[in-house]
Amino acid sequence: MIVKCGFNATLSAKPGMGDRLVDLLLTGLNEGRPGASEHCVVYLVSRSASDPDVVHVTEGWTGEEDHHRIFAGEAAQAIVTQIDGLLAKEPEYTDYVPVRGKAAF
Repeated sequence: MIVKCGFNATLSAKPGMGDRLVDLLLTGLNEGRPGASEHCVVYLVSRSASDPDVVHVTEGWTGEEDHHRIFAGEAAQAIVTQIDGLLAKEPEYTDYVPVRGKAAF
């Protein structure tokens, strides 16, 4: 599958809540969750090297419509609700349209 759209999000957890935020975001890969969808071809959770309470999420999707539809679903909204309680400030988003590259894990 080809990534046609995506985004990076930077999430700043409340002090000491970075581990909990990472754990919650990784549940997004569980069966029935957004990251497990066939339309989500990239779901990468990373941490800042200098601040363990800053977490980055990179997502790549087969299409913008697929992302919006799945993100509006109950499973995604349950994660969003839990995330909101862990954040020190509003997330920062950067959208993108991939051109070319490589990811191997």
